[in-house]
Amino acid sequence: MKLYASLTSPYARKVRICLIEKGLDYEFIVELPSDPAATVVRLNPLGKVPLLQCDDGEVVFNSPMIVEYIDTLEGVALIPTAAKRLYVQRWHALGDGIIDAVVARMLELRRGTEHQDAAVIQKQEAKVGAALSFADGHYQGGEFLESAQFSLADIALAVALEYIDFRYPHDWRLNYPRLTQWLSNIRQRPSFQTTVAQE
Repeated sequence: MKLYASLTSPYARKVRICLIEKGLDYEFIVELPSDPAATVVRLNPLGKVPLLQCDDGEVVFNSPMIVEYIDTLEGVALIPTAAKRLYVQRWHALGDGIIDAVVARMLELRRGTEHQDAAVIQKQEAKVGAALSFADGHYQGGEFLESAQFSLADIALAVALEYIDFRYPHDWRLNYPRLTQWLSNIRQRPSFQTTVAQE
């Protein structure tokens, strides 16, 4: 398998962590979708990373779909098939939503100062705050978010929280000490240590 992505994409990092946790071999190819000659542009009609190219040449794009596909392959399941599936996927959606808001805020801030819309920035920051509050209220304590097993829930939220630190640094930990402690444990996993975002 080949995974095409940038080193800073949190969506790609989520996929990379899933691949590592499942013990799957893959080739990581750094590409920017802004490059018109990139493989991503040719194989993904949406022109986005991450893009997974399977050994048979088939492609899977959009990180939730890539993760779904990866979880059908060998290795320990990261998405349960029983009642917990809904809750794991809710954490997944929450993590992606946090990332979406942080990306939207970052893009607005990259506009020229005279073109920035303070209301847009404030709206995205409010989304992040509401998501953190939701996560804190639904975290029941313990090593993992759902049951006694590491899952996509843990990957998605931890990647999102570390992306806040990367692109929207502020002291969210002050208000959420339980999430802070949970993250400090999750981020010690080798899959997290080897996929830290790089400029």
